[in-house]
Amino acid sequence: MKRFAFMCAALLIATSQMLAGSKFDLKSITSGVFRGERLAAVEPLSDGESYAQINNDAKKIVRYSFKTGKPIGTIFDANTVRGAKIQSVDGYIMSPDGKRMLIQTETKYIYRHSFTAVYYIYDIHNNKMVPLSDNGPQQTPLFSPDGNQVAFVRDNNIFLVKLLYGNSESQVTKDGKRNEIINGIPDWVNEEEFGMSRSMVFTADGNCICWIKYDETAVKQYSMQLFRGMNPSMDEYSEYPGFYTYKYPIAGEDNSKVAVYSYDIKSHQTRKIQLPIDADSYIPRIVMTSEPSKIAVITMNRHQDELSIYMANPLSTVCQLVVRDKVDKYIKESSMSNIKITDSHIVLPSERDGYNHIYVYSLNGKLRRQIVNDKYEVIDVYGLDETTGDVYFSANPDGPQYKQIFVSRQNGKISCLNNSSRKGVNDAVFSKNFKYFINIWSDINNPSVYTLNDNSGKELVSLVDNKDLKKKMVGYDIGSKELFSFTTNDGVLLNGWMVKPSDFNAQKKYPVVMYQYGGPGSQQVLDSWNIGICGQGALFEQYLSQLGYIVVCVDNRGTGGRGAEFEKCTYLRLGELEAHDQVEAAIWLGKQSYVDKKRIGIIGWSYGGWNTLMSMSEGRPVFRAGVAIAPPTSWRFYDTVYTERFMRTPKENPSGYDINPINRVDKLNGALLICHGMADDNVHFRNTAEYTEALVQADKDFKENIYTNRNHSIYGGNTRNHLFRQVVNFFNSEMK
Repeated sequence: MKRFAFMCAALLIATSQMLAGSKFDLKSITSGVFRGERLAAVEPLSDGESYAQINNDAKKIVRYSFKTGKPIGTIFDANTVRGAKIQSVDGYIMSPDGKRMLIQTETKYIYRHSFTAVYYIYDIHNNKMVPLSDNGPQQTPLFSPDGNQVAFVRDNNIFLVKLLYGNSESQVTKDGKRNEIINGIPDWVNEEEFGMSRSMVFTADGNCICWIKYDETAVKQYSMQLFRGMNPSMDEYSEYPGFYTYKYPIAGEDNSKVAVYSYDIKSHQTRKIQLPIDADSYIPRIVMTSEPSKIAVITMNRHQDELSIYMANPLSTVCQLVVRDKVDKYIKESSMSNIKITDSHIVLPSERDGYNHIYVYSLNGKLRRQIVNDKYEVIDVYGLDETTGDVYFSANPDGPQYKQIFVSRQNGKISCLNNSSRKGVNDAVFSKNFKYFINIWSDINNPSVYTLNDNSGKELVSLVDNKDLKKKMVGYDIGSKELFSFTTNDGVLLNGWMVKPSDFNAQKKYPVVMYQYGGPGSQQVLDSWNIGICGQGALFEQYLSQLGYIVVCVDNRGTGGRGAEFEKCTYLRLGELEAHDQVEAAIWLGKQSYVDKKRIGIIGWSYGGWNTLMSMSEGRPVFRAGVAIAPPTSWRFYDTVYTERFMRTPKENPSGYDINPINRVDKLNGALLICHGMADDNVHFRNTAEYTEALVQADKDFKENIYTNRNHSIYGGNTRNHLFRQVVNFFNSEMK
């Protein structure tokens, strides 16, 4: 009998081993082995019937039909082009008339959005390519509306190339100087916090260039020490370390002084636009309009609760205010990218009624209509079709975890355009004439599916289905992923997602790792494949589930998708309610029968790192261990635009700024690992240096990993693999 039982047990073990899937490894996760197929660098072309895309080997730019999704011609081929030769295509810009392209190569990134590159002018008809300039790399080149001129920035100055005059190059501005004057491209803080890399436009007739000038002379400098390092190595620092010094305005300090200028190409006359703004105002955007006598200049006051749109005449320099939007507390940064100025309209997102909705104005500022009146959020604005009056956008009427594509017809009727059977999260890329769109859909259990649709929502063809990725992942131990909601002890409804081990047993008690971000307007809890600390179907979280953890993410108060009241309740006191809610989430989890409440950990990156530290020092000792990656530790160390949007200045709100992890070190409970890159231009290493010093003086133990020459994303060579392994080893050591 015993021998029979032993044989049965052996058979069961062997069978379970055969049925068990393969295990994920960190190298595969960090190297992107399970990254899904996607359509990258899709550029809708001016004919409205086609789009362009770089092929997989980065040698060709191919034209595809918006109706069939099939290739209908090669626009550029590096193997057959006449003239200049290049190894690969990094990007491209099509001229408005479709006759030329700017081919981008040798790209070198500066900050999050900015980069220099070597550009070439490619004549499509003649299949010939020549350099845009022989005088050094360029930034943000821009075609004139007729396609016969190109403006670009080099060394903080604007240059102009006239294509009909032998590509003659002239210099428009001459006062540009590093860390002093910048023309046509934003300074660090405007780039980072208003999400832009170009600050110049042509007028509609191509006769003038208009730009924003940033005088950052009075802005204080920040220096990051650089070492030789590896992957890549900087040999210039092989004997002595060096410094990277740039202008970084911290909360309450001087910003760049901004102004708008115009340059008359024929008369060579430069004029300053008479913009009626305060000395400390922002100019987040400058936009070309359909009228040569008007450029749109978008401004914000320093408190960022008032947005104004002016129409400026580049010759007379006179400005006319056409729209002013004033809301409670602050205007979201996402509003900037969603403002659309068409031939005859201004499409403006606004939270003036408590939810992000759309308001359509004439170019002269007359309100034509409001789109969406219900209590849900508009997420993206894709544009307005001038021929029909239809406005295309995305919104979340089914809840903050979801996103669908909509059209609002001229008669006010709103229709959903994506496949209604696919709830999840939908995004769209529309053709220039809004006749077609590429729909990108995924949900928590399905990787991205790309389809071509017409503007009635009819699906025309499938472009990418990622079935191969799904087949690949079937062979692995995949834990279940589920969305959930719960109510805190304060009566607040919070949403979350959870990853459970593939062999989950409700009778066991599991350790839990809580991943979160929690910053203003952010959302981590979405019915999307891209959830998790590194996306890919919450792949890092799946790795942790293989090790026996349940991984949970909860969006606290202050996050987006639920209206202004929920999002802005953290105003002036960042970190307080967010940390409170994460602790409440841990307490709720500890009450679940399958959770070991004594083994709950927390992890976050950037704002999530701040939230980790605040939660671990909230006062209620619910976390066994925590990992803070690249965390802010005092908003007095962070930049003006972001910080003051939510906190005002330290002088106006000293008590709010005093709410920070440094002042809470005595309350820190649980084992802590803190990780930071030494060349982080965003959240400076200063944050970790000052915080860990406070820990030392408070006699608090902690572990620390510092990454040489790495920026806020902490990557390069083996860095990301090493970082994630430290995280896993730390949780295994402290919680198993």
